[in-house]
Amino acid sequence: MSANKCVDLRSDTVTKPSADMRRAMVEAEVGDDVLGDDPTVIKLQERVAEMMGKEAALFVPSGSMANQTSIRAHTQPGDEIIAHEGSHIYHYEGGAPSAISGCSLCLLPGARGLFSAEQVTGAIRPQDSHFAQSRLVIVENTHNRGGGTVWPLTTVEKVARAARAGGLLLHLDGARLMNACVATGHKPAEFAKHFDSISTCFSKGLGAPVGSAVAGSTEFIRRVHRYRKMFGGGMRQSGILAAAALYALDHHIERLADDHENAKLLAGALAEMPHVTIDVAGVETNIVYFDIDEDFASGRQFCDKLEAEEIRMLPIGPQRVRAVTHLDVSRDGVERAVARIDQYCRSKG
Repeated sequence: MSANKCVDLRSDTVTKPSADMRRAMVEAEVGDDVLGDDPTVIKLQERVAEMMGKEAALFVPSGSMANQTSIRAHTQPGDEIIAHEGSHIYHYEGGAPSAISGCSLCLLPGARGLFSAEQVTGAIRPQDSHFAQSRLVIVENTHNRGGGTVWPLTTVEKVARAARAGGLLLHLDGARLMNACVATGHKPAEFAKHFDSISTCFSKGLGAPVGSAVAGSTEFIRRVHRYRKMFGGGMRQSGILAAAALYALDHHIERLADDHENAKLLAGALAEMPHVTIDVAGVETNIVYFDIDEDFASGRQFCDKLEAEEIRMLPIGPQRVRAVTHLDVSRDGVERAVARIDQYCRSKG
């Protein structure tokens, strides 16, 4: 498969650093971040804290570590976390809330990754020794398995009020928070002000090769720093990676709108194809989910056939397929993907 011809829609994590980003990495001033003296890491952390309207931030190797150090810093073993049943922390982080923090999960249903304040209130456990203690509510914005769903700010506000009324803390899994901000016009701090902690990722749509950050109070970040060390996430001359994240924040946020438009273009075209079912109105950002008719192909067969045509997507269920637009897929690439998918769908139509 030719890297130049391939249209890779498996995930926005497949992005590669641009020439200018690589140059910023090469020229980065570095120190020893474990000892606290990498100037580029310090600059990134200060930048993230300011963006989120929080006292402090910490650079970590991955989004999973950002979420799991936050969970560990907020909870004690035996506590319960309230989250959506499709949450990344539940499906894609290796069972870490239970394995690392000793927490159980109360998983709420809801269309496209959303849940309500009333559901939160109903899920809070009584103060009784028979029960796990409700401690933390986690919101994922945008919501991956929901299809890149943006949480409306009014819904966030209501959920936060319900959590506070029950004495709970709140964490925002903002791996794709910048997509939500570009889609709505809200600043990151407008979402972040409702949460005690926020994680955000640089290695998805923002195009950096590695890294996420956690933001919160100074005391909270002190605890996260300890757990980052405990979990093996301390890095040395990581200013090389922080420079890529800083470049991404400077140059790759506003262009996320292009990815959103490309996703809507793809979704609209898929809706016109035989053997495909898709909710076009549900495509808000850069993630497109669609289903293949059982009598045509399985999700795996569909993706294998298109991969042979140099179009790469992910089967995530027996009939469900995910395609994600990003900075390494141009409009021309999306149009090429549309043409080849359409040709395949009509070959047995």
